[in-house]
Amino acid sequence: MPKIKVLPHPEVCPQGVEIEVPIGTSVIRALLANGIHIEHACEMQCACTTCHVYIRTGGESLNSPQEKEEDLLDKAWGLDFDSRLSCQLLMGEQDLVIEIPKYTINMVSEGK
Repeated sequence: MPKIKVLPHPEVCPQGVEIEVPIGTSVIRALLANGIHIEHACEMQCACTTCHVYIRTGGESLNSPQEKEEDLLDKAWGLDFDSRLSCQLLMGEQDLVIEIPKYTINMVSEGK
């Protein structure tokens, strides 16, 4: 079974973690099921950017982004070449290394 390695994030996952995830599982659901409370203001409907993550390795085995995801990513805080919305990612056959951005657009607008 492939794994997701989450790099340390000071608030969401201070120690980092590695979890096993069945192929075809959405990345955000895997994170939430394993106690990694990533934001998801739109309840995983691809209507915001709060579940934005960076795919540091393993991205070639993931499903391709659809136009709606790409349009939303243009609004994400800290957009990078390997940015994706975790609500739109389905686990592929390869292990992933992901990084959760320091901020989301919600955190900035709420003054956090």
